[in-house]
Amino acid sequence: MTSTLSPTDRSSVRRHRDRQRSDRAELHAVLDEALVAHLGRVVDGEPVVLPTMHARVGDTLYLHGSSGAASLRGGEPVCVTVTLIDGLVYARRWFTHSANYRSAVVRGHARKVTDPDEAMTALRALVAHVAPGQEDHAAAPTRKEMAATSVIAVDLTEASVKARTGPPGDGDAVAEGDARWAGVVRLETRVAEVTTCPALPEDTPVPAHVPAVEK
Repeated sequence: MTSTLSPTDRSSVRRHRDRQRSDRAELHAVLDEALVAHLGRVVDGEPVVLPTMHARVGDTLYLHGSSGAASLRGGEPVCVTVTLIDGLVYARRWFTHSANYRSAVVRGHARKVTDPDEAMTALRALVAHVAPGQEDHAAAPTRKEMAATSVIAVDLTEASVKARTGPPGDGDAVAEGDARWAGVVRLETRVAEVTTCPALPEDTPVPAHVPAVEK
């Protein structure tokens, strides 16, 4: 695929077009940082959106589910979204409050992964995405576990990225000399606590690949 995103009629941003990003690397970055994706499709004529684990391998997005999950059968059109909130934008008017964010929308058709090698590659990537290092530390799935697991692939051919940064856009809407506070409350995801499984001895060392608590 090219290094830039090629907008289609469905993936073109309609509102705040200045926030659209065209670099494919930005799409990869958003997908790689987000820990949860939302998978949307139509089931029996009704819209359904489900949170799920995801991982990117090249320009393929893999989604995890159980083999019995009706929302993860291959072939149908799907829409996958992820959103990262970087800050809350406090403005001096209700109308101009906002959020600093990065988001991605992927449109395409779900492909059920049936090749055992690809399925194993996808599951390894899924573990590495949410728990880096565990793909080499934890036991690989058994045949029974693989049979109970469904993996869906979606190509990143049709996708869009949108982002907002910066202060509130009160602009000329606020009278000169208005001293009410406005600004940005920055948000971040961090490690708050690491606890050892109670089934293990208390002195079991935490592996080096497990992230440390951030102060």
